Amino acid sequence: MNQENKGNSYFTNWLSVIGGIFSVIMFAVNLFLVIQDFITKEGNPYLGVITYFLAPALLILGLAMTVFGAIRERSRRIKRGHVRRFPQIDFNNPTHQKIAFTTIGVSTLFFLFTILGLFRSYEFTESTTFCGKLCHKVMAPEYTAYHHSPHANVTCVECHIGPGAEWYVRSKFAGAYQVYSVIANRFSKPIKTPIKHLRPAQETCEHCHWPRQFYGAVEQDHQYFLPDEKNTEWKMRMLMFVGGGMPPYGKKEGIHWHMNIKSKVYYVATDEKRQVIPWIKSIGPDGKEKIYVDKESGFSADNPPQGEMRRMDCMDCHNRPSHTFKAPSAAVNEAIACGAIDKTLPYIKREAVKALVVEYPSHDEAKVKIREQLETFYKTEHPDVWAEKKKNISEAVKTTIDIYKTNFFPQMNVTWKVYPDNIGHFIFPGCFRCHDNKHEAADGKALTNECTVCHNIIEQGPPDATETNANGLEFKHPDQDVGEDAWKEMSCYECHTGDLA
Repeated sequence: MNQENKGNSYFTNWLSVIGGIFSVIMFAVNLFLVIQDFITKEGNPYLGVITYFLAPALLILGLAMTVFGAIRERSRRIKRGHVRRFPQIDFNNPTHQKIAFTTIGVSTLFFLFTILGLFRSYEFTESTTFCGKLCHKVMAPEYTAYHHSPHANVTCVECHIGPGAEWYVRSKFAGAYQVYSVIANRFSKPIKTPIKHLRPAQETCEHCHWPRQFYGAVEQDHQYFLPDEKNTEWKMRMLMFVGGGMPPYGKKEGIHWHMNIKSKVYYVATDEKRQVIPWIKSIGPDGKEKIYVDKESGFSADNPPQGEMRRMDCMDCHNRPSHTFKAPSAAVNEAIACGAIDKTLPYIKREAVKALVVEYPSHDEAKVKIREQLETFYKTEHPDVWAEKKKNISEAVKTTIDIYKTNFFPQMNVTWKVYPDNIGHFIFPGCFRCHDNKHEAADGKALTNECTVCHNIIEQGPPDATETNANGLEFKHPDQDVGEDAWKEMSCYECHTGDLA
C-alpha cells in the first residue's frame, strides 16, 4: 500500500478546516446568545430567531462542511489506494481509545446542547413575544389590543392552539404559510376574521371558564357622557341574566342557555363576518328540532342559504375576548369615567370623538393633528377655559392620542369598524343578528328582541336624579332630543355606530 498521507487525518483538507473553524466560532456565538437569552428578562423576537434558528443552522452548516470534507478526502484516498475501504478499529490501541472517548464526549455535549436548544426553540415559538413581535407590522394591532385585554397574562397559544400534539402540528403548518405571506407581502390588511378552522371553544376556553359555573345573574355598571357642553353623565346599572343549564347549578334559562350541553344551536350566515344570519336550527334536550328563518330573507326551513352550517359555541358571541378595538365613543366614555379626561372641560366628549374619527395616515400624523384640533377648539371657542385649564386640556389631548394609538392602526387599515364585537347590541348587531323579532318558526313564534329576556335595568339616570327599582325599570333614552318614542322603532346599533359622541 502506498504510504502517502499515512497518519494524516481525513480532516486535513481546506473544506474541513474552514468548516471546523466556522463551527467553533458559531458554537461560541450560539452559547453566548443562549446565555444572554436566559439572563434577559424581556424577550427580543429577533434575538430569539438568531439564537434558536439562524445560529444553530449556521453551526450545523459548519459541521456538515467539516464531515463532508473528511468523507470526500477519504474517498479520494480510497481511489488512490492509500487507505483500506473499511477502517480497522482496535480499542486496545491507545490512539483509538483516545479518539473514541473524545468522540463520545463531544457527541454527548453536542446532544445535550441540541436538546436544550430544541426545547428553548419550542418555548420561543410558543411565546407571546414570537407571536406578537416578530411580524411587528402585521400583528401590531392584535398584540396591542391583547395587552389591554382581560387575557393579557394568557399566552396566545393557550387560546389559539391549546394542548395536544395534533393542534400544535396544525399550527406549525399554518404558521409556515403565514411566514411566507409576510415575506411575500401577501397578507390581507386588515387580517381577516373570523379565523377559519379555529379549534372549538370547548377545547380551549372551557379549560378555564368552567361551564358548570354559567348560572345566575351578573351585575353590570355603565357610565355614559352626553356630547353636550357639560358632558352630562348618565348611569345605568343592570342585571345580566347569564343563566346556564347545568342542573343543579342553574336553571335552563338565560343567555348561556345557548351553550347548554343538552341543547344545540346551528346557523348559516350569508356573509364572511357572520353578521347576517337568516337561518337557525335549534335542537332541544328532547331532540326536537325547530327552525327559525328571517321572514324577509327569501329562505325557508327546507331551503337554507349556501354556506357552512355552524354549531354555535362561545366564540359566536365572545368573538373578541382578547383583541377588542374600542369605538371612539366607548373609549372616550371610559376615559372620562376613570378621570383620565377632565369632564368639566366643555364639550370634551364631543370634540375628543370628533378628533378620533378623522382618518390619519399614521400614528405620528394623528398625534400632531389631534393635539392641534383639540387645542385650537379651546383657544378659539373657549379662551377662558384654555387660560385656566391648560394642564387639564393637555392631559385630555394625551389621553385622546393614547386612545388612537391603541385602537387605530392605519398601516393595517384597522379600526373598530372592521372587527364587529358580538357581545351585546349597542354598536354592532350582536344579539340582534338572531333576536330581531323577524326570525320565525313554522308555528309563527319569533325569536324575541325584548330587552328583559337578557337583562333587567335596576338603576338609571343622571347621578343627582337616579331612578332605582330592584324589579326593573323601563329604559329611558339619555338624549331627550331623539324623541320620546323614535328610538323604539329601530335597533341601538343603527344610530350608535361608535363614531358619534
